[in-house]
Parts: sequence; structure tokens; C-alpha cells
Amino acid sequence: MKISVFGLGYVGCVSAACLAKVGHEVIGVDVNPTKVDLMNEGTSPIVEKDIGRIIFDVVKSDRYAPGKLVATTDAEYAVRESEISLICVGTPSNDNGSLKLDYVRRCANNIGVGIAKKSGYHVVVARSTMLPGSVEDVILKELEAASGKQVGKDFGVAMNPEFLRESTSVYDFFNPPMTVIGQYDERSGNRLEEMYHFLDAPLEKTDIKTAEMMKYACNCFHAAKVTFANEIGSICKSIGVDSHKVMDIFCMDDKLNLSSYYLKPGFAFGGSCLPKDLRALNYKAKSKDVEVPLLTSIIASNKVQIERVTDNIVRSGAKKVGFVGLSFKAGTDDLRESPLVILVEALIGKGFDIKIYDRNVSLARLVGANKDYIEKGIPHISKLMTGEIQDVIQHSDLIVIGNKAEEVEEVLKSVPDDQKIYDLVRVSECLDGLPQGYEGICW
Repeated sequence: MKISVFGLGYVGCVSAACLAKVGHEVIGVDVNPTKVDLMNEGTSPIVEKDIGRIIFDVVKSDRYAPGKLVATTDAEYAVRESEISLICVGTPSNDNGSLKLDYVRRCANNIGVGIAKKSGYHVVVARSTMLPGSVEDVILKELEAASGKQVGKDFGVAMNPEFLRESTSVYDFFNPPMTVIGQYDERSGNRLEEMYHFLDAPLEKTDIKTAEMMKYACNCFHAAKVTFANEIGSICKSIGVDSHKVMDIFCMDDKLNLSSYYLKPGFAFGGSCLPKDLRALNYKAKSKDVEVPLLTSIIASNKVQIERVTDNIVRSGAKKVGFVGLSFKAGTDDLRESPLVILVEALIGKGFDIKIYDRNVSLARLVGANKDYIEKGIPHISKLMTGEIQDVIQHSDLIVIGNKAEEVEEVLKSVPDDQKIYDLVRVSECLDGLPQGYEGICW
């Protein structure tokens, strides 16, 4: 394929060289003539492992068909001579933390001018890291304004976040964890998929905003991991424990610790372990004068999630609220520090008429380890419980689904169209066909 890469900084330089290495005809574009000259001489404008050799090979050497990569300052020429344009320009921070999208805007405008003079279909792909909505609000609008043409009809648009790490970017380019294509339409996504034919990695096509959000989710998680390890390390040092031994053993757990478990958005955590152990470790850190802002903030953030749900229920206008689930997760009768108990108590305090169904908790009221806690610790909530799920359905203006009990399917099939459902656990990955009044907490 014929590809133009706009921006010969870190991402653009690596993308251009590696695409040329696998046989694509690539034109690198930059406003800086020094970068352009260096690349046309077969020299890398950036310092990065292996990239200098690759650029020399695809520009000068007979090893990879010389001339596969050329560079220019002429944006119109690059668009005219290519089928796909990759936007790889910088998106630096403003002083207030917002993104400076001037370079992206200017780049999109230049590409649009080139598209105006083309008769064929051209696909524009954003590789620059931008917040969700940026492609639609900045790139797409600039392209249509400058070209006088219509997206989806005359040209395509896609978002393709990069996952390159400095010092290992060439390896990362050819061995990505996944390839994410946010497509405006199927035609755009298919052309971009064709460009990546050489990759042996999972490929996920999605909408543009989801693709834009992916890089932020990944990078913020990486930052959280570094901070978590450092805070655990600081506590370990203060009490004479080898933090690397701790984390080496920690990383052996690929069922919970290094896995997708616990990484699905939903309601707050609870139960007999997580809140208690967080408090204990935070107390120990404080007693050693060790600051651990991340660990300290976790319980505060958990509390905010409960408050967010409380506020949403208040704003719903419902007066009678039914709960399906009261324990902190399905399959247990454990109510210790259940966030649903905290939520119910908050709503009772605001005057809501509550009815609750939880089969396991109802059994525990009769027998079980939690019988005393239910009768003595939360007797005001115990009185609101019913043994029939239909009682909750008939009673409520709004039904809150608190855990994935088997009875949830009965709720979804029984509710009338005007009854609201507030889902805290995502009862189904497929949201099609759910009742009209359905709403999810984070989706």
C-alpha cells in the first residue's frame, strides 16, 4: 500500500520506517526540513534502538528495496501519492493539563487540502494520543472543511492508538499486545486492517471514541501499577521486608493479581477482607510516617462510587426503590461492609420506600453465620426484606440490580416498559433487547 505518515517525531518515525520495512511505500511528512533531510539521507531523526538501521535499509540499502521510504515537507504531494495518511503529530499538554491540539488541527487541514484535489477514496488515521471526541470534533471537521468533501462518502477516518515504549518501540511495533482500530465506517477499518496484514496479534475493531480512550486507560493503569509497587515498596522498607521478594511472589498470581479479574467497571467493593486490609495497611504506613497517597485514596474513591449511585437514584425521581441483591457479591450471605447495605441506609435516610430481595440473605436470617448480624446489626434493613422477587417488582418505581443472582433474568423479563432498572453489575455483555428503562452505572 501507499502510505503517508505526518509527523516524523517518535511515533511517526518508527511507524514510517517499520511500515516501509514490511514492503509498504511510505512518504514521511514533516514541517521541519532538517528531519526530512536526515531521513532522505538514510539517517534517523530520533535516537531509538534498531530504527537507524531500518531507515538506512529502506532508504539507501538494497536489503529492503531502497526507496520504500522517502520524506517531504509537501503535504499535498504526500496525500496525492498515498491511499492512507497517518497523523502522528504531537499532542503536548497546556499549563492546565488540557491537550494542545494545534498541530493535529493544522495537520488535518493540510491533509484535507490534499484530499480536495484527489478523485480517489482516501483514509485518514489518527495515531496521535487524543481524548475521546477529538477525532470527531477536530480532525473530522477540519478534513470536511478543507476538502469540501464528506466523511464516509469521499474519504474515511479511523483512530489507531499506538502502544510503543521508548527504547523498545521497534519490537513493540511488530509485537503489539493488540491492534485497535476505531472506525468511522467499515470501509475505513478494512483498509487499515489491510495495512497491518503482517501483524500476528489480536485485532479489535470498535468505534472511534472507544479507540481514543484505550491509550488513556492503558497509560493510567501503567502509572497506577508503578505507583502501587512503589508504595508497597516504601511500606516494606519501613518494616524491614524485601519488597522485591513480595512483588515477585505477588506477580506469580495470574488468576487475580495479573489478570482481567476486578477490572470490569461496576459498583464499589466490600466484604470482610478488602476494606479491612486496606485500613490496616494504611494505618501501618501512617505509623511509620510513610506517605502512600494511592493506597490512601482507594477507600475514599470507593466511597465516592457509593455516593455517585445514591445521587443518581435521587435524581431518577423514583420514590419506591427495590433491590435485587444485598450481599457484597452473588453466591454469599455476607453483609459485612457490603456497599449495598451502605447504599440502602443512605436511601432510607433520604426517605425512600425500600424493598429488598436476596435469596441467600433471606436464608441467613433463619440459619447461618450472619443471622446475629442481620438481626442485631441491621434490624431496620432486615424488616425491608421479602422472600418473593415479584414483591420487589410490583413495589418499585426503580429496581437496583446489586449482584448477578439467578433471579435477575426474572426481573428483566417481568418489568413493564415504564419501570426503571439501575444495573450495578452489568447483567449482560450484550445490552440489546434490555428493557426500555434500563440504565447501567458505568455504561
